[in-house]
Amino acid sequence: MHMPGDVVLGGLFEVHYTSVFPELSFTSEPNQLSCQGFDTAGFRHAMTMAFAIDEINKNSNLLPNVTLGYSLYDNCATLVIGFSAALLLASGHDEQILLQQKCFGTPPVLGIVGDSFSTFSIATSDVIGLFNMPIVSYFATCSCFSDRQRFPSFFRTIPSDAFQVRAMIKILKHFGWTWAGLLVSDDDYGLHVARTFQSDLAQSGGGCLAYTEILPWGDHPAKLKRIVEIMKKSTARVVIVFAHQIHMIQLVEEVVRENVTGIQWMASEAWSAAAVLQTPRLMPYLGGTLGFAIRRGEISGLRDFLLQIRPDPKHNNSYGNSMVNQFWEYTFKCRFSPPHAGWVEAGGSLCSGQEDLEREGAKMLDVSDLRPEYNIYKAVYALAHALDDVLQCEPGRQLLNGQDCVTLKTLKPRQLLHYMEKVNFTTSFGDQVSFDENGDASPIYDVMNWRWLPDGGTKVQSVGLVKKSASKTEELTLDDDKIFWNFDSKKLPLSVCSESCPPGTRMLRKKGQPFCCFDCVPCSEGQISNNTDSMECTSCPEDFRSNAQRDHCVPKTTEFLSYHEPLGICLTTTSLLGTFICAIVLGIFTYYRSTPIVRANNSELSFLLLLSLKLCFLCSLLFIGRPRLWTCQLRHAAFGISFVLCVSCILVKTMVVLAVFKASKPGGGDHLKMFGAVQQRGTVMVLTSIQAAICTAWIVSASPAPHKNTQYHKDKIVYECVIGSTVGFAVLLGYIGLLAILSFMLAFLARNLPDSFNEAKLITFSMLIFCAVWVAFIPAYVNSPGKYADAVEVFAILASSFGLLLALFGPKCYIILLRPERNTKKASHPHSISCQLQGQFHLNGMHKAGDVVLGGLFEIHFFSVFPDLSFTSEPQQPTCHSFDVLGFRQAQTMVFAIDEINRNPDLLPHVTLGYSLYDNCVKLGIGFRAALSLASSREEQFILEDNCVGTPPVLGIVGDSSSTRSIAISSVLGLYRVPMVSYFATCSCLSDRQKFPSFFRTIPSDAFQVRAMIQVLRHFGWTWTGLLVSDDDYGLHAAGSFQSHLSQSGGGCLAYLEVLPWGKDQAELRRIVDVMRKSTAHVVIVFAHESHMINLMEEVVRQNVTDLQWMASEAWIAATVLQTPKLMPYIGGTLGIAIRRGEIPGFQDFLLQIRPNLQHNNSFGNSMVNLFWEYAFRCRFAPPHAGWVEAGGSLCTGQEDPELMGNEFLDISNLRPEYNVYRAVYALANALDDMLKCEPGRGPFSGNSCGTLQRLEPWQLVYYLEKVNFTTPFGDQVSFNENGDATPIYDVMNWQRLPDGRIRIQNVGQVKESVKGEELTLDEDNIFWNTEFKEPPRSVCSETCPPGTRMARKKGQPVCCFDCIPCSEGEISEKNDSLECTHCPEDLWSSPQRDHCVRKKTEFLSYQEPLGICLTTTSLLGTFICAVVLGIFIYYHSTPVVRANNSELSFLLLLSLKLCFLCSLLFIGRPRLWTCQLRHAAFGISFVLCVSCILVKTMVVLAVFKASKPGGGDHLKMFGAVQQRGTVMVLTSIQAAICTAWIVSASPAPHKNTQYHKDKIVYECVIGSTVGFAVLLGYIGLLAILSFMLAFLARNLPDSFNEAKLITFSMLIFCAVWVAFIPAYVNSPGKYADAVEVFAILASSFGLLLALFGPKCYIILLRPERNTKKAVMSREIQ
Repeated sequence: MHMPGDVVLGGLFEVHYTSVFPELSFTSEPNQLSCQGFDTAGFRHAMTMAFAIDEINKNSNLLPNVTLGYSLYDNCATLVIGFSAALLLASGHDEQILLQQKCFGTPPVLGIVGDSFSTFSIATSDVIGLFNMPIVSYFATCSCFSDRQRFPSFFRTIPSDAFQVRAMIKILKHFGWTWAGLLVSDDDYGLHVARTFQSDLAQSGGGCLAYTEILPWGDHPAKLKRIVEIMKKSTARVVIVFAHQIHMIQLVEEVVRENVTGIQWMASEAWSAAAVLQTPRLMPYLGGTLGFAIRRGEISGLRDFLLQIRPDPKHNNSYGNSMVNQFWEYTFKCRFSPPHAGWVEAGGSLCSGQEDLEREGAKMLDVSDLRPEYNIYKAVYALAHALDDVLQCEPGRQLLNGQDCVTLKTLKPRQLLHYMEKVNFTTSFGDQVSFDENGDASPIYDVMNWRWLPDGGTKVQSVGLVKKSASKTEELTLDDDKIFWNFDSKKLPLSVCSESCPPGTRMLRKKGQPFCCFDCVPCSEGQISNNTDSMECTSCPEDFRSNAQRDHCVPKTTEFLSYHEPLGICLTTTSLLGTFICAIVLGIFTYYRSTPIVRANNSELSFLLLLSLKLCFLCSLLFIGRPRLWTCQLRHAAFGISFVLCVSCILVKTMVVLAVFKASKPGGGDHLKMFGAVQQRGTVMVLTSIQAAICTAWIVSASPAPHKNTQYHKDKIVYECVIGSTVGFAVLLGYIGLLAILSFMLAFLARNLPDSFNEAKLITFSMLIFCAVWVAFIPAYVNSPGKYADAVEVFAILASSFGLLLALFGPKCYIILLRPERNTKKASHPHSISCQLQGQFHLNGMHKAGDVVLGGLFEIHFFSVFPDLSFTSEPQQPTCHSFDVLGFRQAQTMVFAIDEINRNPDLLPHVTLGYSLYDNCVKLGIGFRAALSLASSREEQFILEDNCVGTPPVLGIVGDSSSTRSIAISSVLGLYRVPMVSYFATCSCLSDRQKFPSFFRTIPSDAFQVRAMIQVLRHFGWTWTGLLVSDDDYGLHAAGSFQSHLSQSGGGCLAYLEVLPWGKDQAELRRIVDVMRKSTAHVVIVFAHESHMINLMEEVVRQNVTDLQWMASEAWIAATVLQTPKLMPYIGGTLGIAIRRGEIPGFQDFLLQIRPNLQHNNSFGNSMVNLFWEYAFRCRFAPPHAGWVEAGGSLCTGQEDPELMGNEFLDISNLRPEYNVYRAVYALANALDDMLKCEPGRGPFSGNSCGTLQRLEPWQLVYYLEKVNFTTPFGDQVSFNENGDATPIYDVMNWQRLPDGRIRIQNVGQVKESVKGEELTLDEDNIFWNTEFKEPPRSVCSETCPPGTRMARKKGQPVCCFDCIPCSEGEISEKNDSLECTHCPEDLWSSPQRDHCVRKKTEFLSYQEPLGICLTTTSLLGTFICAVVLGIFIYYHSTPVVRANNSELSFLLLLSLKLCFLCSLLFIGRPRLWTCQLRHAAFGISFVLCVSCILVKTMVVLAVFKASKPGGGDHLKMFGAVQQRGTVMVLTSIQAAICTAWIVSASPAPHKNTQYHKDKIVYECVIGSTVGFAVLLGYIGLLAILSFMLAFLARNLPDSFNEAKLITFSMLIFCAVWVAFIPAYVNSPGKYADAVEVFAILASSFGLLLALFGPKCYIILLRPERNTKKAVMSREIQ
């Protein structure tokens, strides 16, 4: 749609959604593309520009006397059409254009508004920008446009994608969506956004992408179905789409087909206001969509303007002015005449042009939500204001060269740019319009929400705003209450890969998945996490434990024997009770101190003994309460001294008894004098002082101290006193024991002294109790943990103190208080426990004419310098510097190949090839200039035939070497189907035949190179690397591909990814090298060009960064400019991927024949050889630049010796890019040869025609290139696949420093494509490593975690960075790099290395351990002694001692004792079911049998005594032998019944206890029923007490009948042992409980055996004279 004017503005709009490509068979001239799917909104965009220009023309204040015109084109959402439209705008849309003779005048258009697509804008700006024509886009958001070096004439009225991406992440974080899918369009807009989104999302830590998918252009149902299937299966409920309406239309159709609901869509500005998607049919799927919309504006009068639109029937079939007509036909469903065939016949109506637009065009006329339109309005006004500022110029005050102002007739686009940068105005809506230094407008977006109304209608409502704040960050404002959520709950959806891990758990990343996907593992016991999503659980301090929720540490329960717990209260009460009793007794003794019973038993020692007992009771309180240093030091000292004081008093009392007895005999008075009061006190003092000395030495040498023990219990701190020295404690106890035994022995000897003197029996009883208690104390104390050890000791103190108190003072107090009559001297007794030539370019080149000319683009210089782009004068041409010898040799390779082909009679006979080669100076702008020069001819005037046909300037191009330049050049030249064969562009994107249909290459794709590079990394185990890429398509595509393949392969991580700048940006290079220096990654991969590496290595040398293993891409692996002695210490040992080496016979001789052309010295068009000559021979051709000769420089003659050109240029032993150039030229030549050999009538083109040299079209050559197949002289077959790619193969190269200082690039391997993938072959022995030890370097973020540890990823770092955490006790990891430690089964425990499970140690009372052996031996010894005694009794059965003491019961008693000794063996050995059932039954029955025998024996004694009195015979008859046996049987049967009931109801059973020790299994017998066990013990105790009582009553019967005293002793021992057994048994774990029980069985059995049968055997064996009836009877007489 066009309107003439003094100045014309161009516009590019999307008026159709899509286009249909013709078939590209290249057998006929391709048809034009056709557009489909009329876009009303796009047409309204175009009409907005028309309206704005109309409004400006009516405005007398803006551009007065100037009429603006417009030229608007439809890009049909297709790059090729958009590009064609842009070229039409720049060169004029008329076939004939009249210009002044000097080619001056106003250009066809002065500026362009558009394009709406980023990709189209990039391509358009790359070309149009070369001529400095301003382009103002209203919808292209790619952040790449902010690069003013690349896009100096680009402006836009829409914010950059970089801002939109950050704003989108802001919303994700606002709603807590950490798991989202990303869909992007397959163009620069989408791909830049994808990269930016991934980068910014990772940096923000705001979440992860569940998937990233690229939406295809065109109809690809299979791809769309795959994408929707991924969406459906994904757990991500949020889907972010950066694409265009056309993509969304196709995608949503598939979504509806698959019925995918429950998705929260997030829309980019490209489709957030797309009315075509807001239909009732789609709202169930798209309702609730959140998205960014361009800021809404109001344009007054636009609707009235739209209502005035009328079609022009004259232009119905004119493509140049058809836009309104197409809108009319679409809106009114009619056709202008003449319609296409069949329209009328099918009932279609004809358009009259008078239809009522207001009735049918509601969608078109809705101006309530103007967003892109408002941007277009601002763009047109920006161009108008800039033009107005130019035309209002005051002569002499302008910046344009300081000359007169330009006029409308002499105005150039570049002159408008200066004013565009400074434009600043306010729209009628109140918005200020200006551009920053990058050409960007102020960023602001509305946040929109798609509401589904109750009436079925739809509404897009603004629910917020996002703009750049004063602090340069994104400021988000949302009204959450206005948002419509399209879910059943009408609430905010949840989209997370894994729910947040609550406090008390830690995140365990799922291997191979993003960091947002994790399991929540509960913290182990003793560890906590008090934040959500904690990476690690932290161990609580030693004094703390984790609470049940594991979310905070709580103080461990402190355990000690406290005054506030029942046990402590009981013991305290008992202690105070004992003290109180002692005080009472002391009071009694004081009150009755003058009575005989007090005086007769050494009252002074009695008082001292009572005081010491009081101290004994009181010292037990030191064991109760929280241990302190003073209590720990004092408790054992006080205990030891108090008891020694007590026992020494008893010892002295015993000694006094003996002394008094001896003194009572004639002549024995001296005994009492020798042991008088002074000696008694002295003895007590000395004995006590010895204990005090022992305690002092112990405290001084190894003092007892309080200790917090955390080993007994995980959740408790046991406060205890460590004794410091076991020896000290043992000596203390031993000393007490020594005195006690001594006292016992003396008292035992004195037991039979006359009662008038005698406390000996009471002392014997008391010492027996004392020794029994402390012997039982030792195993109980050793096996009792924590406070229970203190309790056992207190129990022993109290029991022994009470024993002493009651045994020694009980009987006396009884007599004093209750039997005063016996308290006389006469009766004393004692008692006891993101075609117009516009200009000509100055390019370095080399040319030769021919019938057919081939073009070439080569890198002859490393660097270029661009002029100042202030646009105040015509910009100067860029200049190149730093000659690249290898690039020149590559250009000469093409010259050689063409020369060789021209001499070959078999290839292209009668056709001479020419060439036109240019230097691209490693710069896109220069490379693009060269490509346009090749495509449009380098002459200012050139002649074509009248009908504008003939051979084009070049038929094909070899080049470019860079991917970015190849992409840009192929995007333009591909429109005209000019074949390009690159020898060095590796970007995988160039394999897309839809975008690059005429592109071929003789080098493999980067996709293969990346995979090959990863193979090398994996081969050497390098998992931690740095990646440096060039800031172009080559580097950025490689970076994206590398990251993707690296993560998929699981082969490692990137420590850093840096983009190398173009040119010498010292600050950026310094920063990058600083990153490399500080990184722990020792391997650096570089996908860049030689120029980048030169700049980078200068900074590396400056910072002296060594010890890096470089890995080079094919772009610089063979760069000789880097292979210098200066750089080898830094870059030696480099490994890289190199193009396959080839050989070109005759090439070196050709190079030696090169000669400069003196006629073309100052001609840019043919200067390439001269520049090389000057570089090689360090001279200058005449005329040299000023100062050259004066500075001593020489002039070039052209006759210099070629042999001196240098080895770098003449060395053809390693031809790699050159070989690719050679193959590329031959590919074009063979394709041209095949075409010229075509037989007319049998050709592939339309009508079976053939191509001719005179009317040759480039697209015809493409057809033959696709089918080319030939073999080079070196033996390589050359052909191209369906994507224009050659067969992939690379050499692996190594930079080696030779001993003589020379440098060699050595082939050390090969990587090629095989059936299985990339096949890598390496000769490691041939690799030179630039390391100290000449070995492959190590490059890992974290060393491999060995077995026995697990990987704990470092938060915010890549997955390769982790700590190796040792597995906890009971957990193992058997493999390297385990993510988790696994728990060992219950019966197994972790080895010390935690790398495998070992069987837990089993613990039970074994026959093989010392304790088991001792107990077994003691048991057998006891059995043996019983057998011996039984033998003695049988042998002497007829003697009075045997007969007088009920021989039958004695034999039964001995048998039962033997069973008691033997039953203890059931407690030793691994518990089995039968032993567990039998042990307590056997023990219980044996002991009842034993005790019942003793009971019956006692009863017999009483019966016999009564029978001996007159009339007492009936007593013996009533308790004869039958009754005795019956009583024993009945009593034993009751215990048997108890055992049977216990075993039947709750049988004891073997049990594997894993609670006592983490690393042990304690085999034990669980008793099944505590009640059963208690009843069993209680029954034995009942019988024992009964026996004791009866025996005690019968103690004073005549000795002739009497075993009562012995039974009393034995029962006292028995009861003391079993009373001490209960706390010891309860507090002893595992086998020690069994040991305590066996000890109790053996101790009590020995006590019974020795007490009952010891004296009798003594008489029978040693005193036979007393084993007579007379002797027995005489004792009674005495």
